Amino acid sequence: MLHLDITPSLAKTITPSLGIPDQELISLRTTMKRYVEDWLHERARGEHAWTMDPYNKQTIERIKEAAIRAKGEGVDTVVWVGIGGSALGPRVIQEAFEAPDTPEFFILDTLDPSVLEKVFSIINWKTTLLVVASKSGDTLEPMSIFFLCWEQLQKARRDRAAERVLALTDPEKGYLHAFCLDRGIPMLPIPSNVGGRYSIFTPIGLLPLALLGGDVDSFARGGKEMDTLCQEPLLDENPAALLASAQYVLDTKRGYKVRVVMPYSQRLASLGRWEQQLIAESLGKKETSNPIPIAAVGTQDQHSLLQQWIAGPRTFWHLFIRDLEKPRLYVPERLDAQWRFIEGKTLGQLLDACYEGTSRALTAVKRPYATITLTRLDSYHLGQLFFLLLADAVFLGKLYRIDPYGQPAVESGKQITKEILSRGKEE
Repeated sequence: MLHLDITPSLAKTITPSLGIPDQELISLRTTMKRYVEDWLHERARGEHAWTMDPYNKQTIERIKEAAIRAKGEGVDTVVWVGIGGSALGPRVIQEAFEAPDTPEFFILDTLDPSVLEKVFSIINWKTTLLVVASKSGDTLEPMSIFFLCWEQLQKARRDRAAERVLALTDPEKGYLHAFCLDRGIPMLPIPSNVGGRYSIFTPIGLLPLALLGGDVDSFARGGKEMDTLCQEPLLDENPAALLASAQYVLDTKRGYKVRVVMPYSQRLASLGRWEQQLIAESLGKKETSNPIPIAAVGTQDQHSLLQQWIAGPRTFWHLFIRDLEKPRLYVPERLDAQWRFIEGKTLGQLLDACYEGTSRALTAVKRPYATITLTRLDSYHLGQLFFLLLADAVFLGKLYRIDPYGQPAVESGKQITKEILSRGKEE
């Protein structure tokens, strides 16, 4: 079971002037109890539709069937086309589950022609499944890339190209939906009332998990069990409400504006970027006050940012994420004298020691952090982690009085881009 520890952020650990005093959390208990109750009432009215995705048995069965069919057809490569939440979530899944015995997984979320040219040069389109993820079919990047991939697939498979495409899109409307209907391309539904950054329990997250051999049922079960915890009215028993409360106090009462999400696992490196989008697009809507997310990863960013975190302005607080059970790779015995302190130790022990070193160094200079610990990085615990962070974003919306859905500023940039490209084709 996932465990959240905010003790290193409390006043009793790093002094009242820099940490969270007990009275601050006590004062939030009644507020958060009301917000949890509001959340449940809103869900009963059909709001927060993403919370019901882990319970959608029909979608889960369709996902498993699609993965079985791909395996039976000898698919050895998956080309996944998406942007934003439709690429960041799948990339977390890819990093956690891709292995030598799974299909090779390419996520195309860039218009950089040099990258696309390189990928296209090594793909065998005859054994490739093309997945395009776009709810509307109106987003520039994924549709541009999809048209390129669709052309390549048609060259390789001619009139059978549609058999090797899956579109994740709105079940009833939109350009991509119509495109697929006209060409007989199979589709899996992204619910129209679920936004991209909240879509990890839809086919956006479930399909890559199934294609890469993960346990879709366990992933959904982890989400559902975390959902149960996030409905608890008591602050200390509700990890999402507790995390949101810590964030809110550290920001608004102690000036820690920047939230650094830092997994100590390379298999979760992209989780920081996924969470960065979740917080930035959900809450970056006021000039006065909202969390500022930064993605980092241990141990790499100890060697690029730790100096500032330890000695720079007191604007950063850390959310570390770690997994306890790791593969056992041992440092050789009989090393030179200066390295004997690591002889025979596992690389997991070294990684854990680096986390301890960083976290203790932060405490030594009275800087706050919290840690989410997973027993192991598997489908079940990843489902728990995703649901926790999604619920945290919703509770933060209530605390900051910000609607966590929609991203109007992003839409304005898209419109300007479209106007620029509509002026005419440059030779």
